[in-house]
Amino acid sequence: MDEPTPARRAPRRKRFGQHFLHDPAVLEHIVGAIDPQGDDRLVEIGPGRGALTRRLLAAGNGALDAIEIDRDLVALLRTQIVDYPRFTLHEADALEFDFARLARERGGRLRILGNLPYNISTPLLFHLLKNTGAIHDLHIMLQREVVARMAAQPNDEDYGRLTIMLAPWVTVEHLFDVGPGAFKPPPRVWSAVVRLTVRPEPAFDVSPRYSAVVAAAFSHRRKTLRNSLRGLVSLEQIERCGLDPGARPETFAPDAFNALAQTLDSETRSPAVQFTGSDETQR
Repeated sequence: MDEPTPARRAPRRKRFGQHFLHDPAVLEHIVGAIDPQGDDRLVEIGPGRGALTRRLLAAGNGALDAIEIDRDLVALLRTQIVDYPRFTLHEADALEFDFARLARERGGRLRILGNLPYNISTPLLFHLLKNTGAIHDLHIMLQREVVARMAAQPNDEDYGRLTIMLAPWVTVEHLFDVGPGAFKPPPRVWSAVVRLTVRPEPAFDVSPRYSAVVAAAFSHRRKTLRNSLRGLVSLEQIERCGLDPGARPETFAPDAFNALAQTLDSETRSPAVQFTGSDETQR
């Protein structure tokens, strides 16, 4: 049985952005994409009513940890999933969860999966990627437009800050789209499943000022590189990197922004800025 009967279901809490995946074909497609192996250390974020959780437990013999913030869903899962000694349920906020500690306890890198709530998806993604040494890959469902930004290439309409901030740490594969009807209740937008594979080493030696330069470059998308970086990077520094100061930021590959950031590394006037993933700067 994929879900508990209606009488046993926990109530939906809107503040958690809950849309429960129920379509059997989509669930099987996700399990197939993950391809669980016997020695995997799977971590499901937001198991909800357990539809995907049950399939994962049936598909492999590895450990499965699940992180759920909703106390009613935690209580439901503890009564519904009781015969799997390799399953551990954590009542916790994934935004504050210590994934590095869990990886140490499980003896190796984690495979993260889940249908991430739209209202916290970007900050949660970057919380996870603070722990790249503890994570092997992620199979996550997000709003389709967010996945398009993650997988974009230079000169694409969707290419921007989110794309560039992910690039040093992971490779991105847009796997498949999921329509609103696959959820209860259906959201107003389409979703997509994406695979993020953590690179064995960063794609380049990331400057501590990388995020500051990327943030400035995309604060006004229609501006040229020279104008968007005015006051942070000089015209001479841009030209020294072999870049056209009259071109727009969306035409440059991620390592170009890192080269610009490295020109600032010996200076002290501009503090490094941490990427927050706020909605107005995702693009």
